[in-house]
Amino acid sequence: MGSTANDRCPCCGYRTGCLTCPVCFWTDDGRSADDLRTALVPGGPNGDLTIADARLNFAVYGASHRKYAELVRRPRADELP
Repeated sequence: MGSTANDRCPCCGYRTGCLTCPVCFWTDDGRSADDLRTALVPGGPNGDLTIADARLNFAVYGASHRKYAELVRRPRADELP
């Protein structure tokens, strides 16, 4: 799946245009994050983490998983949703 600068991260919503978001460390697996059937299904490059869990983790820890909190960075102004 290709990414462009306008692509929003399915987890944090910032426009990083990266396969693995540097703002939340979610790896886009190409599944629709807005489809409830896939939003609650773990697997792929994010292991046992669902997008629903990752979004909650981002709200709490600032990263898709608590273990990534030290690896992420703040979004730049041009990445704001």
